[in-house]
Amino acid sequence: MRVISGSRKGHRLKSPKGLDTRPTQDRIKESLFNILGDIKEDSLVLDLFSGSGSVGIEFLSRGSKECYFIDNSLNSIKTIGYNLDATKF
Repeated sequence: MRVISGSRKGHRLKSPKGLDTRPTQDRIKESLFNILGDIKEDSLVLDLFSGSGSVGIEFLSRGSKECYFIDNSLNSIKTIGYNLDATKF
């Protein structure tokens, strides 16, 4: 799994361990962002059921101002923190 576009394009992202999460595939993220179009710099994003945080990190990479990550799994929250540190957000 990786960031597919923007300032952090190509950065690899870690996935939470276990079978509770299924990472959003790159082609699904590409379709989502093709539908949404350009991301405005003052955009605020809410990434619900974040898992690895890949969708929210993709928004940040494309210029969103802020992203709030919501997940009820401690493992996912730790993974999101790791991925944010790795991408320097």
